[in-house]
Amino acid sequence: MLPVVALVGRPNVGKSTLFNALTGTSDALVSDVPGLTRDRKYGYGRQSLHRFIVVDTGGLVESPRGIEQLMAQQTQRAIDEADRVVFLVDGQSGIEPSDRFVADVLRKSGKPVTIAVNKCEGRDSEVAVSDFHGLGLGEPQSFSAAHRQGIDELIDHVLAGIAPPAEDAVEDAARATRVCVVGRPNVGKSTLINRLLGEERMIATDQPGTTRDTVHVPFERDGQAYVLIDTAGVRRRARIEEQLEKWSVIKTLQAIDDANVVIGVLDAQETVAEQDATLLGIVAERGRAMVIAVNKWDHVTQEHRDEIRSQIALRLRFLDFAPVHFISALHGSGVGEMMQSVREAHAAAVRELPTPELTRVLEAAIRQHQPPLVRGRRIRLRYAHQGGRNPPVIVVHGAQAARTPEDYRRYLMNSYREAFSLWGTPVRVEFRSEDNPFASRRNKLTPRQRRTRQRDASRR
Repeated sequence: MLPVVALVGRPNVGKSTLFNALTGTSDALVSDVPGLTRDRKYGYGRQSLHRFIVVDTGGLVESPRGIEQLMAQQTQRAIDEADRVVFLVDGQSGIEPSDRFVADVLRKSGKPVTIAVNKCEGRDSEVAVSDFHGLGLGEPQSFSAAHRQGIDELIDHVLAGIAPPAEDAVEDAARATRVCVVGRPNVGKSTLINRLLGEERMIATDQPGTTRDTVHVPFERDGQAYVLIDTAGVRRRARIEEQLEKWSVIKTLQAIDDANVVIGVLDAQETVAEQDATLLGIVAERGRAMVIAVNKWDHVTQEHRDEIRSQIALRLRFLDFAPVHFISALHGSGVGEMMQSVREAHAAAVRELPTPELTRVLEAAIRQHQPPLVRGRRIRLRYAHQGGRNPPVIVVHGAQAARTPEDYRRYLMNSYREAFSLWGTPVRVEFRSEDNPFASRRNKLTPRQRRTRQRDASRR
């Protein structure tokens, strides 16, 4: 599981600026899912060798009123869920009374805290942090979020003792397939999970290393071992509402990142909302194989079924690679076919794609549809090889390959998807331009020699 880093401090100390620097975005990740407010933002961070989930929180003040009280509650939840806390302070203004209040809150939390002294650009680090030793939370670290200075060193200090997660690798055949179930509240995730596990089976304990909000449950189906990751928790129906109130976006992000395949559950009795597209869009961005399950299909009229199909085609058109199954988790209809798609999606995500076959598909696609001219010159794509798995990455080399237009990129991606049956998984195609081997020789020609060559070429 990715470690969670919470950014905490009084208002206007640079928390959001640091958040954007860590996530490589110009704006925080904002999603219309329960538990995520406008003042609490989540994203994936990658700095140096570390990968983690970072949480941006609202500013803490000593006597909150109105909306500040809600912000304080959200910040406290972020602290409770965090593995590490970064306590941001302003190196230009020095310690203020509100900093001491925040320090007291963090000291009571018992979480590992790093004091991060922001806005230290152009200043001696020892001088910049000297005042903040008085907060009694360890050695302060100087950095500048706006100028991207000292951030690597800061994160190395914050995550010291936590081993960097290993990069995605090809799953061993004997390893269980990790399947994560996500969706809006009350769409039937718990019912589907119980159907997969068997309705008589009770989930009593979590697996080692899991958190309180996600449950890892091993089970077997048709001779295949799985680990089911429940993002909402499996509880009795009488306690479902209580569980939904505690549903954590952080744990869902962790579960998505930890999964091999994600089942996105929609409610056939509702509309396909922007919230559904946002959540499933995160799954696609993380490169996870995906299957879409439209639940409660047995409870809707034919007219509403046609409307749901239209909404899926319109609002989820960017997920055209993901198979869609219309199921009833309660009665089990369609669940077997859905699990078959889960197996196929996982197999496609980790499939080995030989270089000769990739190049043959490229050549066939070019014969069918030539690359366009760019600045009067033809793009010449020469060969392709596999650059990664889970999701499949195909690297195409050639002259001016990096200038390949977007529509031709999609054409090649669809050609590879069709040729290798890469359904259920995103496919990424990268283009790399080859250097002109004659460029250095050409630069050595005299002006007269260049004019002669151009004249001879025009005559030909």
